[in-house]
Amino acid sequence: MSEAEDLLNKLDREARAGGYLLNPNKEDTLALCEGLATNTKRYGYQSCPCRMAEGKREMDLDIVCPCDYRDPDLNEWGACYCALYVTKEWIDGKAERKVVPERRPPKQERQMLKADADAAERRAASGAAPLKGGYPVWRCRVCGYLCAREHPPGTCPICKATADRFERFT
Repeated sequence: MSEAEDLLNKLDREARAGGYLLNPNKEDTLALCEGLATNTKRYGYQSCPCRMAEGKREMDLDIVCPCDYRDPDLNEWGACYCALYVTKEWIDGKAERKVVPERRPPKQERQMLKADADAAERRAASGAAPLKGGYPVWRCRVCGYLCAREHPPGTCPICKATADRFERFT
């Protein structure tokens, strides 16, 4: 079995466990998995194969698969940008299959957003009062899972995103 087929099987298991579906067109889905595997070798993380990666994880967190845009795309279009993840309505032909528009902001805007987030994190780390209850609240950028604890979990218990996919929730 190829690396892409192994990844496809893993993604399918994780998707189904999280209530998601992968595109049933095996040829297309396998090609996307090949791109994910290539980007993992190239960058060290599963960057979306349909988008240009910066090559720096902290700048590409929004496009680490599953990307931050998956759920809004599924809700609005029935498929994510690259159509790896799809809805049952999309599979059954009840959702019109259109090209999903790019939601990712341009690079300059992403850099400004990152700088703002970094500044907020520095303010919080500088001794700003913790949120009520004594712990900061962390939000998974992929699925929205919230938890109150000193640091984000190593892996999201819902969607299996890594700790760096969490943001401080205020």
